[in-house]
Amino acid sequence: MIYKILLRTCIPLFIAFASCKKNKQLDQIPNVSVSVNIYLNLPSNSALNSIGNYVKVQGGYRGIIVYRRSQSEFAAFDLACPFDPSTNGAILVVDSSGVALVDYHCGSRFNLGYGSIINGPAATPMKEYNADYDGNNTVYVYN
Repeated sequence: MIYKILLRTCIPLFIAFASCKKNKQLDQIPNVSVSVNIYLNLPSNSALNSIGNYVKVQGGYRGIIVYRRSQSEFAAFDLACPFDPSTNGAILVVDSSGVALVDYHCGSRFNLGYGSIINGPAATPMKEYNADYDGNNTVYVYN
């Protein structure tokens, strides 16, 4: 009898505490307004004239990285690590391979071109913004 009472009491408490911890990993990067024009003819953005290169720009929650996927496609991601974006040190940087972003604070790694998780503890991919290319000189990053 006591065993059943403890079971009915402890299991819901365990689930509640486990949920709190799990939700911490799923903290969302705050929504901030993003509206940035990136002009490819500026020297600071010249890396984007080649496929596979990137530039970092101000904006978003912790900064934005813009990556050129193909001749006509760009990707833009927030540099806040989705594992715990409220932590000051949780900022993604391009690693020495040049194809991944890493948060040296928690150890999470992400694919630079697609924002997908390479390894955790992060459970969600990088926050992506819209990136429209006019086919000529400008990439517009927005949400």
